[in-house]
Amino acid sequence: QAQLVESGGGSVQAGGSLTLSCAASEYNYRSRYVGWFRQAPGKEREGVAIIYYGGSDTYYDESVKGRFTISQDLAKNTVSLQMTNLKSEDTAMYYCAAEGGCRDDYCATFGGRRFGYWGQGTQVTVSS
Repeated sequence: QAQLVESGGGSVQAGGSLTLSCAASEYNYRSRYVGWFRQAPGKEREGVAIIYYGGSDTYYDESVKGRFTISQDLAKNTVSLQMTNLKSEDTAMYYCAAEGGCRDDYCATFGGRRFGYWGQGTQVTVSS
C-alpha cells in the first residue's frame, strides 16, 4: 500500500507563511492526482488542493485560491503546499492524500476525484 508522510506544520502569525511537504513511497504517481486535505476540530475533512502527475492540472478549494500553491517534485517523490497570507481559519490538521485505494468510509472526494490513501497529518496553527 502507498505510504505518505507529511512534514512542515507548525505555528505562525496571521499573514505569515508555511510550506508543507509530503513524501510518498510505494505509490505510482503516474496518471493519478495527489494533494492535501485539512480538518479542523468539530468540522468535516475538506479538500484543499490537488495536482495531477507532472503538474499539468491543479484544483484548489475556493477558500485558498490565490494564497496556496501546490507543486510536485517527481524526482524526489514529494508534493508540497506553499501557504501564504495565512488566516486563523486555516488552522487545522493537514493530510496528504493520493488517488485510489478507496474503501467506503476511507475515501474522500475532491475535484471530481476519489482519494483513499492518507498520511498521518501535520498540524498547522495560525494565531490572530
